[in-house]
Amino acid sequence: MKHIIILGDGMADHAVERLGGKTLLQYAHTPNMDYLAEEGCCGRLLTIPDGFQPGSEVANSTILGYDQNKVYEGRGPLEAASIGYEMRPEDLALRCNIIELEDGVIKNHHGGHLKTEEGDMLIRFLNDKLAAPINQEIKNLYGIDDCVRFITGIQYRHLLIIRGGNKHIVCAPPHDHPNEEWRQLLVKAETNSDDSDETHKLTGEQTAELINQLILRSQELLSSHPFNANRKNKANSIWPWSGGYRPSMKTLMEKYPQIKSGSCISAVDLIRGIGHYAGLDIVKVPGATGLANTNYEGKAQAAIDALKRQDFVFLHLEASDEAGHDGDLQLKLKTIENLDSRIVGPIFNEVNRWEEPVCIAVLPDHPTPVEVRTHVKEPVPFLIWYKGIIPDEVTRFDEVSCVSGSYGMLYLTEFMDELMKIE
Repeated sequence: MKHIIILGDGMADHAVERLGGKTLLQYAHTPNMDYLAEEGCCGRLLTIPDGFQPGSEVANSTILGYDQNKVYEGRGPLEAASIGYEMRPEDLALRCNIIELEDGVIKNHHGGHLKTEEGDMLIRFLNDKLAAPINQEIKNLYGIDDCVRFITGIQYRHLLIIRGGNKHIVCAPPHDHPNEEWRQLLVKAETNSDDSDETHKLTGEQTAELINQLILRSQELLSSHPFNANRKNKANSIWPWSGGYRPSMKTLMEKYPQIKSGSCISAVDLIRGIGHYAGLDIVKVPGATGLANTNYEGKAQAAIDALKRQDFVFLHLEASDEAGHDGDLQLKLKTIENLDSRIVGPIFNEVNRWEEPVCIAVLPDHPTPVEVRTHVKEPVPFLIWYKGIIPDEVTRFDEVSCVSGSYGMLYLTEFMDELMKIE
């Protein structure tokens, strides 16, 4: 049995009064997911362990069977792996968004949905005008060479490396704080945390102070950059968060003997990083953007091609999450319907003809409700289908219907454990 997980990031939602009290999955036209739900089995899954924020890095790696208490190091190290940066033992890696501030608040977490080439231009500018001068200051203060380095990622999602930095800091994910005052969200050191050591020379206090200096200086530099002169949305601040050291993760092949080889297909650095440490081949699809304009057909075909030669595929679609963060109801509905008609339908129609059986699982990683505009720690619906499965009584794929599914409520790594029992 081959397996494919189709994940619609942030696809789950709350009941919306504008939709007659229905959730978006209930309201959207999703005949393919509904068919698989009716012909398969459903349930709900809690993807976020106690003590963790409902971030995609936690939810996606939990879905793949990883215990966060053993492997979690934040988004930064995962995205470093994705973009090919091999972390040194002394490195602290943080996700570094380029965001938009306006009138003292975070207007958005993406600087107006930067293109990758635009982000790269700004990152190179920051390395020259921000990292270079502050590195000399840090060398004089702490004796650390080349302490700060910005690395280009994708679109607005980039990387900040702090050599000798301390991970015991508290950062605010910018997508969790739209329209909030940014000064109150600056980095703080953890209380009662480990202090510096020989590998990570800076304390939590020193690391927090350094990152806040970088944020403030970036605002001066980016606000005056010609790129922002005639833009409606300004890319006028960096926002580092979710930092950590190099993680220690077993591959999926080591965890699950059923998996001999596999691929990860995503436009998002974070997900590619999880795939890298999980031992999966990283498939980059031309035109895959992580937004509603992504290359759906290309990603569906890439998944089909990977399934022909391998036995496991993790296919990740980011568009619904971005629409949820922007509070765009109609766009999020469109992304859900696109996932159904342009991803789930074509993949099912293809593998349903194969002699070798394929198990299809469909689920979100967490809800990103359009009226909340941030991730919430709530169960998500899931469906599992394969030839020969005895269906349960669920006939639609949505947050309410799946409550009655035969899998009931699963917790954390139980989803992957159940999936791997299907052989």
